[in-house]
Amino acid sequence: MARIYPRSEHNISRSLISDNALKVLYRLKKAGFKAYLVGGCVRDLLLGREPKDFDVVTDAHPEQIRAVFRNCRLIGRRFRLAHVHFGHEIVEVATFRGRVNGDGEGDRVLENNGRILRDNVYGTIEEDAWRRDFTVNALYYNIADFSVVDYVGGMEDHKASVLRLIGDPAERYREDPVRMLRAIRFAVKLGFRLHPSCEEPIYKLAPLLGGIPPARLYEEVLKLLLSGYAVQTFEQLRHYRLFGMLFPETEECLALEPQGFPLTFLAKALERTDARLQETMAVTPYFLFAALLWEPVRARAGAMVKEGGGDIYAFQQASGEVVARQVHHTAFPRSVGQPAREVWMLQPRFERIKGPRPFRLLSHPRFRAAYDFLLLRAETGEADPALAEWWTIFQSATEAEQKAMTREGVRRRSRPRGRRGSRQVRPSDVKD
Repeated sequence: MARIYPRSEHNISRSLISDNALKVLYRLKKAGFKAYLVGGCVRDLLLGREPKDFDVVTDAHPEQIRAVFRNCRLIGRRFRLAHVHFGHEIVEVATFRGRVNGDGEGDRVLENNGRILRDNVYGTIEEDAWRRDFTVNALYYNIADFSVVDYVGGMEDHKASVLRLIGDPAERYREDPVRMLRAIRFAVKLGFRLHPSCEEPIYKLAPLLGGIPPARLYEEVLKLLLSGYAVQTFEQLRHYRLFGMLFPETEECLALEPQGFPLTFLAKALERTDARLQETMAVTPYFLFAALLWEPVRARAGAMVKEGGGDIYAFQQASGEVVARQVHHTAFPRSVGQPAREVWMLQPRFERIKGPRPFRLLSHPRFRAAYDFLLLRAETGEADPALAEWWTIFQSATEAEQKAMTREGVRRRSRPRGRRGSRQVRPSDVKD
């Protein structure tokens, strides 16, 4: 049975709900259907946060939803959904999902390992609640009387800051192994603790992520590490042995030097990512992936140099090899992989500070990102700080100063003489 929390017992106000979401709720109600807000938006409203989007659930079937809204488009095969468009805003509307009795009825397909491939079995609101993943994501805001409806104890878990799976955790993880990543993301984002019953199976079931399409895992990595909590998320992913399923070569390198600069470098890169997001500054995915995969690239290139290869050629080869292997785990697009490779391949070129080479490097389209990467390496003890300072000074020096610097090729720690008042470029994390 559901527990109903009337308006007087919760803090959700219609003034905090998107106008377009309210339009969808009221129009479905007027058409004779039940309509609720559900999921993350209800959870966040109860926390006093502004939701990124508003999801609606109803007893209307997808075709019925489309009949109510001219600005509606049906999407998805795995889960059939309706998207109601209001300019740039989309309100997602789903039909209550039902339980499956194992008799094969309904449009539901599972793999032998239990992973859901398609699921369009419709049912009641109570059945829908028990089909959701976490109790705090199974709270319903009823537009009919402004109450919050709770079938699974989500309100109590919400108050206790506990993240708990609905049903048997191992079974739910097998249905969709990505739930293990979602558990980490929500726990970190909300400041909740994972219930012990949800923690224990992760260590054993982490390898199931190997059966998830790499392209989907790429999207999950972006959600995990570009939400403003990358440092904590990274630590939790490693704690639960999930990071190695996403970045196996990086995890192998980190395990070899747990107290060395590889861990320091990546932690600092993620820290900078969080800082930029908190300041509402842009973060490019390719820079993030360049940091995540830098140690495998550096290690492979170093081995090739020891075998007698040139450093620039070694980084070119190592970059290609690491990317080719990584896309089998997280299949990032070429628009991420290619610029990340350029950032890596430019690193040895920073060592050439005599003659015309610094001027050519300065004009490279990816110079700024590569320079920021060099600063990060220098800050964490992997690159020479004097070299990083040389490049900082070189960018803001006069033409005469630049020519003198490239003739000498000395890594100074003091600014060369020249025009007074020259602007010194301040390092940024990612700007390209």
